[in-house]
Amino acid sequence: MNDILLLVQKCAHTFSFYDLATKAALKHIVLPNFPHEFTVDAEQRYAYVGIFGIETAWSRGHCGDHRIAEIDLHERRLTRMLDLWPHYRPHGMATDSEGRLYAMSEADDLLLVFDRPREQEVPNMALPSGGVKTHLVTLTRDASVAYGIHLLSNTVTRFHPRDATVTPVAVMPGPRPEGNALSSDEKTLYVANRGDDTLVAIDTATMACGRRVKTRSDPNRIYRTQAADGRDLLLLTNSGERSISVFDAEHLEEMERVGLPANPTALSFHPARRSAFVSFQDDFVRELDLERWQFVEALPTLREPDASYVLSSV
Repeated sequence: MNDILLLVQKCAHTFSFYDLATKAALKHIVLPNFPHEFTVDAEQRYAYVGIFGIETAWSRGHCGDHRIAEIDLHERRLTRMLDLWPHYRPHGMATDSEGRLYAMSEADDLLLVFDRPREQEVPNMALPSGGVKTHLVTLTRDASVAYGIHLLSNTVTRFHPRDATVTPVAVMPGPRPEGNALSSDEKTLYVANRGDDTLVAIDTATMACGRRVKTRSDPNRIYRTQAADGRDLLLLTNSGERSISVFDAEHLEEMERVGLPANPTALSFHPARRSAFVSFQDDFVRELDLERWQFVEALPTLREPDASYVLSSV
């Protein structure tokens, strides 16, 4: 069996399976309009896709959708729809080792929790994120802490993903924070501010902003990986200048810059080899060699590939 790339294609309204060896599309599952982020459960059996319902976070005139698509990854089919109503625009998505599913309602700034998503149609818990226009959510490995990234309050919050009595703690790292990633020891949250092109290190224990450095134009996402020597590396996708910046996480120094052929939207890492799969608005996913920092393969997709995940055969 070859490695499989799972891919949301926002403007083709599909969740797809691609064979990474042959570049063939194995299955396109048509979904309601504008699926955005998705998460895969710990057993890699099901994917949960948030149906955002509008093209971008700044699209006007419609409240969006309120559903999550459950995809059986073994049978490659849509099994059912989970319902968040009356909460809309699920975007940030996560699962934990206990099988729980988390979905952030950007419209209502609430984290919706399904303790047993395979048995539930609706969430059993909702928790306020502590910010306004909460676009993304990041969980610690043990799912004891959540970090919300808020586009309109210009804040990042730390809150408990299952206990609403814990008051969210907020910090303002800069204008339009969006991209974010935890360090491998989870002591630092790295946040990219699209409003002033900066990268900020936040101490997760105190929620205080530490070192701040300039980035290239419009850094929209951060992804953490490790160098061959074990150091944390941060990959920033810079939408403004169509590039990827590679930062040494400890010193926040740019080590590499990779020029891109089109605007990047997302990327994912191969679990067994040093490769990243970068989605582009020119309707390609390209494989980036993380040793040479060069693209080695290109996979044509449907319209606007976005979030992805690699199912490895190893």
